[in-house]
Amino acid sequence: MAPVKRLVIDVLKPHEPSTIEFAQHIAGTSNVAAVNATLIELDQEVKNLKLTLEGDEIEYDDVRASVKDAGGTIHSVDQVVCGEHLVEDAPTPQD
Repeated sequence: MAPVKRLVIDVLKPHEPSTIEFAQHIAGTSNVAAVNATLIELDQEVKNLKLTLEGDEIEYDDVRASVKDAGGTIHSVDQVVCGEHLVEDAPTPQD
């Protein structure tokens, strides 16, 4: 199978650890080279983050375990890029 190069996930996490610490923890996951954490929503008890992960062969099960270990839950997988290189979205008339 083609390796996963980019994974975009929607994550719900408690306020602690901080978003910085959470992103650093996920970045330490095997085969994850970089993480972008964007705050989507904040309430009194939790934060909703969009995480964009890039690497050579990202393993979803490893990412899921790392998110759980840091106290978070994956709500959805919003984008997956597989293959030899990263493919950027191309604008379409519907956009």
